[in-house]
Amino acid sequence: MVGHQECIMEDDNHAPQLWRKTLTAPAPFADETNCQCRAPHEKLTIAQARLGTPADRPVRVYADGIFDLFHSGHARALMQAKTLFPNSYLLVGVCSDDLTHKFKGFTVMNEAERYEALRHCRYVDEVIRDAPWTLTPEFLEKHKIDFVAHDDIPYSSAGSDDVYKHIKEAGMFVPTQRTEGISTSDIITRIVRDYDVYARRNLQRGYTAKELNVSFINEKRYRFQNQVDKMKEKVKNVEERSKEFVNRVEEKSHDLIQKWEEKSREFIGNFLELFGPDGAWKQMFQERSSRMLQALSPKQSPVSSPTRSRSPSRSPSPTFSWLPLKTSPPSSPKAASASISSMSEGDEDEK
Repeated sequence: MVGHQECIMEDDNHAPQLWRKTLTAPAPFADETNCQCRAPHEKLTIAQARLGTPADRPVRVYADGIFDLFHSGHARALMQAKTLFPNSYLLVGVCSDDLTHKFKGFTVMNEAERYEALRHCRYVDEVIRDAPWTLTPEFLEKHKIDFVAHDDIPYSSAGSDDVYKHIKEAGMFVPTQRTEGISTSDIITRIVRDYDVYARRNLQRGYTAKELNVSFINEKRYRFQNQVDKMKEKVKNVEERSKEFVNRVEEKSHDLIQKWEEKSREFIGNFLELFGPDGAWKQMFQERSSRMLQALSPKQSPVSSPTRSRSPSRSPSPTFSWLPLKTSPPSSPKAASASISSMSEGDEDEK
């Protein structure tokens, strides 16, 4: 819990009390504290430590390493070491640059940076600087170490097949599990593999070619590649914006097509309702046609109409035959005059 203070109680034969603000302050260095135990340090078995004994003091667990490029794999190993026993005090030894360069190789972080990284890990109670490469009985007795925590893989170094062999034989070794997929060597491998990318990035951020140990030709090549990448990024942004514009146009077109389909269906429905087989237009046309026919063809009078009574004073109207008579043309003027006179005589007889 943040703000909680942990007090390590010692009896009269031990150093004064040590107060540590857990999670609010970095872990102290061993050579800066005065908690050197002067009383005899009884030896514990792992079974006893797991039961939480002794009750008057925590079990002192030691873990060492290089801790270059401190990462989650380191933190998980220290977490396991801290939680091996119900009541434990975790001391972490960090080897110096001289020992590391001699037995393992060059480091990315120097020893001061590695010390500070360990001090700010939440599981660490105390940091031992310039830790020995091989643990000696004198070192174990000086720091009153009960157990040593490390992964169980034999660690061959300094002419030994396993530098923890004598610790295992003494019954003081407690194994932890490695975290797969993460290690300092893996991180360095990534950097070496993508060296050009990181060099170009740092040049872009303002580092000089001398600081990066980059030749003049490589510097120009990296800067040219940075310019090409910028152009590619601009083209990519334009393409993305174009895609967004096209997508918006497609969405609007889809909406317009849907609206057009709805309107067209409505128009067709109205058209069929008006001009269909049983539509209103047909009924109206039939009504108007019947009216026009009635107006053009009025009703005829009955065939047998009542006879009118003739008045006695009036004579029946003469009937005329309108059919022309076939007459031969007169052969002479005398004959023509004779025919005219005969027609007049006939008329007089009728009168």
